Amino acid sequence: MSNNNGNRSYKEALANKTILVTGGTGSFGHNVVEKILQTANPKEIIIFSRDEKKQFDMRNEFQNDKLTFLIGDVRDKDSVSKVMRRDIDYVFHAAALKQVPSCEFFPLEAAKTNIIGSSNVLDAAEEANVEKMVILSTDKAVYPINAMGISKAMMEKLMLAKARSHTSDTIFCGVRYGNVMYSRGSVFPLFLEQMQRGLPITVTEPNMTRFLLPLPVAIDLVLFAMANGENGDIHVRKSPAATVQHMAEAMRDLFKPNAEIKSIGIREGEKMHETLVTREELMKAVEYDDYFRIRSLERIDYDKYFSAGQAVPVPKEDYNSFNTRRLSLDETKELLLSLREIKEALKHPIV
Repeated sequence: MSNNNGNRSYKEALANKTILVTGGTGSFGHNVVEKILQTANPKEIIIFSRDEKKQFDMRNEFQNDKLTFLIGDVRDKDSVSKVMRRDIDYVFHAAALKQVPSCEFFPLEAAKTNIIGSSNVLDAAEEANVEKMVILSTDKAVYPINAMGISKAMMEKLMLAKARSHTSDTIFCGVRYGNVMYSRGSVFPLFLEQMQRGLPITVTEPNMTRFLLPLPVAIDLVLFAMANGENGDIHVRKSPAATVQHMAEAMRDLFKPNAEIKSIGIREGEKMHETLVTREELMKAVEYDDYFRIRSLERIDYDKYFSAGQAVPVPKEDYNSFNTRRLSLDETKELLLSLREIKEALKHPIV
């Protein structure tokens, strides 16, 4: 991260610490564990999730004595509390239901995991007086119109309530980012699978825009927040965006130039454009080269904006995927080619 002289290194923060990753077998958990093991020197990393097969695979892949795998569900308050009593120093809360259609069809399940489950983790972290907890949120939590976004917005509010409570020394903060490229369930693996099966590439609405963020960049943001976030902070990584059409065309050009692209219309609960920071949040955010730091517990100094002379202009719009930097088709392809998963997939051409 730039423009942040004096920031603490995550390597320093995590050295000889015990780290809990909820939902640790997912795309984020798998990759953040890999990076911490390679670059920092933690005492222990605890993977807490309910999928025994993914834990089995991850254990065999890493074969590292610093990893501990525990079966459990964030919905179960007792199991979360039991884990948190293992002298945890830092918590990455990544466990969530993330698919918009799934949450839209089963909104109560989204609430159980993303709201109640998050509350269980927040409560347990507070009771155990862990040093810091970082929640992982999404652009869909901003001006939410679907069940997934609403549940994630409530998770953010729960985190902020904990940050205000001052009933423990735990620091509660978060990160918010847009589409993580090639994460589990994202659109790019779907496009590749469709081409491999000889099916058309399906896009919802060609002019729809989405933020694009490589997973390593998302992980850097979370590690930065873990090392430097203060109570109530939400860190938001600035990201370029692309149209869904360009995303599909970029994958087609890389893998199967004659593949058909078919528009199927906007699905229930989807937006044309996503927002990462609201106008109101921009009024109390600190902007750096690469990200925004929303000081969520600070009051907005309205006098600064509306007094005579107006020292600082009022933001005229939010920060969204329509007004951020838009990638061209070639730039979208270039970004895709930077991904490890794309490089690996290109070794196996589609016949």
